[in-house]
Amino acid sequence: LGIASVSSFAPASQNCGPRTSTELHGVGNSFGRVFRISTWGESHGGGVGVTLDGCPPRIPITRDEIQVDLDRRRPGQSRITTPRNEADAVEILSGLNPQDVTLGTPLAMLVRNKDQRSQDYLENDMSVAYRPSHADATYDAKYGVRAIAGGGRSSARETIGRVAAGAVARKILRMYNGIEVLAYVSKVQEICAENVDHDTFTMEDVDSNIVRCPDADSAEKMLERIDKIRKSGNSIGGVVTCVARNVPAGLGSP
Repeated sequence: LGIASVSSFAPASQNCGPRTSTELHGVGNSFGRVFRISTWGESHGGGVGVTLDGCPPRIPITRDEIQVDLDRRRPGQSRITTPRNEADAVEILSGLNPQDVTLGTPLAMLVRNKDQRSQDYLENDMSVAYRPSHADATYDAKYGVRAIAGGGRSSARETIGRVAAGAVARKILRMYNGIEVLAYVSKVQEICAENVDHDTFTMEDVDSNIVRCPDADSAEKMLERIDKIRKSGNSIGGVVTCVARNVPAGLGSP
């Protein structure tokens, strides 16, 4: 990508003044080499999705297997997630035969947006101010364009494509190496999960509460803190810990 330091001026409708910034001529949306994903779509567009290139042929995988992971990230599941009401039903457009076996060609997966309410963003102060702690401001500073309604590509809905592709990657790793990949919320503000055995905890343990922390006592403390901050109209940060089991020696590079 070309990089240049420029002075730019956003259209008046975007309510942004002149800026001097380093802007990349193109947004990076592709990751990986052998197993390569390219995510696409905007939060308030027709839908979001992913094109997955490099998936081996003859991998049996169903839409329902992918949907399991998408259901886990779906909004509106609890009071501590975004209230947007989306089914996030995945459609597999290519790369799979009628018997649900991969062809070795690109897998294209689409989730259509159903509950995008742009007026919620345009009819209040969000049209003249950035949302606190949101990538909206960083995206505008970097690329010189802003999607006021929903954040566009800086929305969390962009992660749908990564989750769908990750479900396929999870299946491949388990089939060929018995690798298991799990993640959980290990910290909210200064509250840490203190009783998690990385050798034995399961996805069921993670999903046993809405905080997604397998330590029940710590999860309750985290939830109390989140509720307290949420009711004050603010937000707080956290830490997610990822654990990969049965990873063979020498995997990866360099």
